[in-house]
Amino acid sequence: MSSPNLKQMLDWNGSSGQSWLAHQARFDSMLAAHAVALIQAAAPQSGESVVDVGCGAGATSLALAAAVGPSGRVVGVDISQGLLQRARARAQEAHLPIDLVLADAGRHPFPPRVFDLLASRLGVMFFDDPVSAFGRLREALRPSGRLLFLSWRGASENEGASVPMQAALRTLSAPARVSPDAPGPFSLGDRERIARLLGEAGFTHIEITPFDAALLFGRGDTRDEALDDAVQMAFHLGPLRRLLTDQPEPVRHAVCRDVREAFASRLTRDGVVLSSGAWIVSAQRG
Repeated sequence: MSSPNLKQMLDWNGSSGQSWLAHQARFDSMLAAHAVALIQAAAPQSGESVVDVGCGAGATSLALAAAVGPSGRVVGVDISQGLLQRARARAQEAHLPIDLVLADAGRHPFPPRVFDLLASRLGVMFFDDPVSAFGRLREALRPSGRLLFLSWRGASENEGASVPMQAALRTLSAPARVSPDAPGPFSLGDRERIARLLGEAGFTHIEITPFDAALLFGRGDTRDEALDDAVQMAFHLGPLRRLLTDQPEPVRHAVCRDVREAFASRLTRDGVVLSSGAWIVSAQRG
């Protein structure tokens, strides 16, 4: 695999990929509503050919393969070797013939005009050249083909990022500002930017709809267990993990205390519940 998007390749074959592997079942559970929303909006039909962009450990590829049936085809593409290995094992266990490709989906040489659907659950925000990436993916679609993906809205609309970060900044210095358009989970948070990028890539009939879902971020049999669990999730998921890299233990302890206190205000009977905001984006090949 070769890719100029070196930072993402190293991250998803390094710390981010390792974190997702370690907590794969938990993350799939947290994002189950997003996967359901993707499948419902994409409406894959029996016999269709589908590319799952940024398929990760395979949750959406499995759902897509079940929907298109044995007469259809699903190709899952991801930049993380470890996550693809997990996806391959899950596909074999489920007896679903999913093709899994280790590649940067935005640069992979797909055959032209063979797929009916490009789908992605939160996997298209990491392209370093999104117009080029979406343009290449568009060429893989049949003339009647369609694109359907979920992307996060802004960090301020996703408490899994905003709540622990705001608490951590009581102790830590704010990280260096980066362009909101840089590859990352919130790079497609702006509705107008999504429409512009897809339009420049050649897509038409672009529709962008907000999707909100609660995330069970911390769980346990007791209040303390749920709060401790939520803190651990925050340390493994999102921007806080990077911010704490190489910090001394007293700093980590102070951040842990402040984040735990912030999560206490989100504690419910079910556990620590946080709000999340995404876009459901659909478009036609054009």
